[in-house]
Amino acid sequence: MSYKINTNCIQAGYSPKNGEPRVLPIYQSTTFKYDSSAEMGDLFDLKASGFFYSRLQNPTCDAVAAKIAALEGGVAAVLTSSGQSANFFALFNIAGAGDHIVCSSALYGGTFNLISVTMKRMGIDSTFVDPECSPEELDAAFRPNTKAVFAESLSNPSLCVLDFEKFANAAHKNGVPLIVDNTFPTPINCRPFEFGADIVTHSTTKYMEGHACTIGGAVVDSGKFKWTDYPEKFAPLIQPDESYHGISYTESFKEGAYITKMTVQLMRDLGCTPAPASAFLLNHGLETLHLRVKRHCENALAVAKWLEKHPDVKWIDYPGLESSRHHALAERYMPNGTSGVIAFGLEGGRDRAMRFMDSLKLAAVVTHVADARTCVLHPASTTHRQMTDEQLISCGVSPDLIRLSVGIEDLDDIISDLEQAIGVSK
Repeated sequence: MSYKINTNCIQAGYSPKNGEPRVLPIYQSTTFKYDSSAEMGDLFDLKASGFFYSRLQNPTCDAVAAKIAALEGGVAAVLTSSGQSANFFALFNIAGAGDHIVCSSALYGGTFNLISVTMKRMGIDSTFVDPECSPEELDAAFRPNTKAVFAESLSNPSLCVLDFEKFANAAHKNGVPLIVDNTFPTPINCRPFEFGADIVTHSTTKYMEGHACTIGGAVVDSGKFKWTDYPEKFAPLIQPDESYHGISYTESFKEGAYITKMTVQLMRDLGCTPAPASAFLLNHGLETLHLRVKRHCENALAVAKWLEKHPDVKWIDYPGLESSRHHALAERYMPNGTSGVIAFGLEGGRDRAMRFMDSLKLAAVVTHVADARTCVLHPASTTHRQMTDEQLISCGVSPDLIRLSVGIEDLDDIISDLEQAIGVSK
């Protein structure tokens, strides 16, 4: 039976049978027993499905991955140990030494560093483009060895709303998938597959888990990209894999080829495995995702409107505001809200921003975003501190930018805290 997304937050992924636990159990085991060596051998040869070692598959983790796949409308998903590993796996699953990636420049600083520095050292080149570039400028970034396009649906922390269809059209015109990090909107507010994206990633650490208890990531495949239309470009998915006795992923697993390859190759070899207990906590967060995201967005829009009128606020960007240059795209792709994150700057620049944050009482200064509690960060001196001023500006992060993640506390208390901190920081 097909359910709506609010119901899938609670019901998808795990259906207990008669006499089984109603709540998804924590399968806290590294290994799983079988009656014969032949059965175990079939698992290792990918001839049978089942659990044999938790680095590759675990019942708790797989159930939560299935729930996230249902929320995004995908055919399959895999959990990873962090959002960073999810983004790396999503790209490295189809790109290797000598290949190239086209990326939106409006990215989380850690992701920018992953692609521009670490993956470059692995021989994977990249071209960063302004997300507001023209279709012609975007098309010019592609090369014959381009394997993917990567972007964030709502960028962290610059809050640039991706023009999905522009990026999807360019990717598909050049025979590659569009990979979108959908962490900030979550599938409650945005479903990238409906706008042409092929693969979605998440830092489940953020809104999905929602309580700052555990780190995690997820990769979801739409199952729509036709890998076999480009046999030379995506040969590792199509050609026989000698490490699994010559199996072809696209031939054997059809729509599940991409996630299967990621699991049995990358997770096998790199081991960015989530703990079952972490998946259990993530599942609890997902059960209230549809309720929390709505409250986050309601509070954030009210706070943004208040900040917009404050005389000490130099500038503000929140896609829900009509004054935001991203408002039209937000209305198009995220009509029910974007997220609880606001970007703004105070008169007085970087120094004033630091004094303001130090004066907050309810909101906490933490290297985190998007949980139930209101928190704040100065990206230029923390998450993006490895970037030059030129790089900061290119990805939409000004030196005075304050990233405010509005929580689900009482709205009056949040605004009162901001008001007193702005006053003290003068």
